Amino acid sequence: MPVHATKETGKAELPSFRVKPRLTDASRHLGDLPPLKLAFVALFALWWVLLLFFYLFPDIDISVSWSFYTRLPCAPGAPDGIICGSFLHAQDKALGLLRELILFLPAVLALVIIYQLINVCSHHGATFDGWQARRLTAALAALLIGPGILVNWILKEISHRPRPRNTDLFGGQHAFMPAGDFSGSCVSNCSFVSGEAAAAGWLFCYAVFIIPNRLKLLLSPPLIAVSVSAPVMRVAYGGHYVSDVILAWLGAVVIFIGILYLFEEKETTGMKHH
Repeated sequence: MPVHATKETGKAELPSFRVKPRLTDASRHLGDLPPLKLAFVALFALWWVLLLFFYLFPDIDISVSWSFYTRLPCAPGAPDGIICGSFLHAQDKALGLLRELILFLPAVLALVIIYQLINVCSHHGATFDGWQARRLTAALAALLIGPGILVNWILKEISHRPRPRNTDLFGGQHAFMPAGDFSGSCVSNCSFVSGEAAAAGWLFCYAVFIIPNRLKLLLSPPLIAVSVSAPVMRVAYGGHYVSDVILAWLGAVVIFIGILYLFEEKETTGMKHH
């Protein structure tokens, strides 16, 4: 780097140069992103941060599950050191009935979406609502890819994380594994992540993005309440850790928003070409 002397002082002076404001440029670039893409990027990053957080602090999972677990006296002759008790909420018949109803809700709404799609596609020309057709198709794809394939067919089969009620911390036989550790002893239908919580995250997106504006005030609040209460019940039942339900719920939202953005971006690109 050349050094120059100033006329006034005769002292050597390094040439000045301007540092590129990278952080400012990055924030400006993020601000220029479409809202759906920005939401996808932010929530996708948040998912990985939460996974790392639960992996590094596994005691959070244990403590939350303990708050729903009731220790009971062990039966005579039980092995020394065994923990006896149960997740009492799992025995509540009213909650069990509510859970069964919630389980079928995504399937019912999927049938509603299919009916709406058939109705939309029966129109042609000026009466065809392409925007609605894309949103409905995106919702179906998100349900199939998120809670269906990624969660129930892949993650729950390869994660090997035992459910709380199956671990030795809560009277089971398997060792506890933190979120993200795939070295557990569960063989199939494992704890990471929750299929029902993923379906609940999809329900949240359905309430926000799919329900028509004229019905949102009536239908969205109860659906959002269901989408929040369903994951809590899974933790209370001892079926999943809190990390399982949070990551499943958020993951389903990320997938829904990402697919919805792809469908809308495809249409925007098509309009520009025309």
